[in-house]
Amino acid sequence: MRDTRPSHLRLLPLLGLLAALLLPLGVALAPPASAAPAAAPVRIMPLGDSITGSPGCWRAVLWNRLRSAGYTDIDFVGTLGPQGCGQPYDGDNEGHGGELVTNVADQNLLPARLAATLPDIVVMHFGTNDVWSAVAPDRVLAAYTKLVAQMRASNPDMRILVAQLIPMNPSSCPACAQRLVDLNARIPGWARATSTSRSPVTVVDQWTGFDTATDTYDGVHPGASGDDKIAARWYPALAALLDAGSGDPGDPGDPGDPPVCAASFRAVSVWQGDYQGEVTVTNASASSVPGWTATVVPGDGARLIQVWNGTLGTGADGTATVGNASWNGALAPGASASFGFIATTPATAGAPSATVSCTARAASS
Repeated sequence: MRDTRPSHLRLLPLLGLLAALLLPLGVALAPPASAAPAAAPVRIMPLGDSITGSPGCWRAVLWNRLRSAGYTDIDFVGTLGPQGCGQPYDGDNEGHGGELVTNVADQNLLPARLAATLPDIVVMHFGTNDVWSAVAPDRVLAAYTKLVAQMRASNPDMRILVAQLIPMNPSSCPACAQRLVDLNARIPGWARATSTSRSPVTVVDQWTGFDTATDTYDGVHPGASGDDKIAARWYPALAALLDAGSGDPGDPGDPGDPPVCAASFRAVSVWQGDYQGEVTVTNASASSVPGWTATVVPGDGARLIQVWNGTLGTGADGTATVGNASWNGALAPGASASFGFIATTPATAGAPSATVSCTARAASS
């Protein structure tokens, strides 16, 4: 009778014989090894109030700019979702409308939000409602300090970007504009005292060049042009952290990476025809830097005429370059240095403003 069993059954004895022949030779029949798991994306928490989250469309602009520049391995995180900004983006955030940073600190609201999202980087614009409520800068900065401690308890390698807040000028609060200036003036010094090499705190100047008349729709909340300006200020500081920390989220970076610095400006005082300003340079990389050069482009035709704690050079267009002094050039990761200046202004100039940037000098080999 013809054998009608399926032909593949006849192969079983042959496979058994093959295995018996190969095993003494140390050859095993095994499935191919699976590919190594992909590295987890860097988790970025936008933290703040309605300027960050209601709808906070600067986050959409920033997200898409980062993606377009090749920073694709990122994840915006937060317990709140997007509210719609007319473009696709990762809308997760921690921008709670109406919140005061002092209340978040006093009520210990942040730890649960951190535990739910596990960020590697926090991007914080927080304190506008405190200013509106006439909360003193000392209390706001104490709240900042508590939140930073809670961030580091969640992740000892947390990297933190803190904004000098955008201007505010609501019709119902004529004193708010100056209160915010007073708070912003204190933030760089607070950051220098709070930053560590393992968990750097970098100040990002969101105040300079932002006009409440054209960049907000109510004197407080950004419109489309304001969103663009906010995203443009966050981008270089955040990109520097992503470059420095590329490889393993939470890793402060390879000390061999090129050094990167960030710069911020504040107006200290103003008088007829002149003003005093201050620029803070912060090492935003994992490498120590032996020196830096800052570029200052004053607004409204102003020109720098005097500098201390730095060496001044001025171009024909009014652009100033300031090199470090001998005693403030070396910066450890996360450390900052400041220089002051006097600028002369035309009679028609408005409030002091300046666009600032910096270049870190690499260590000699």
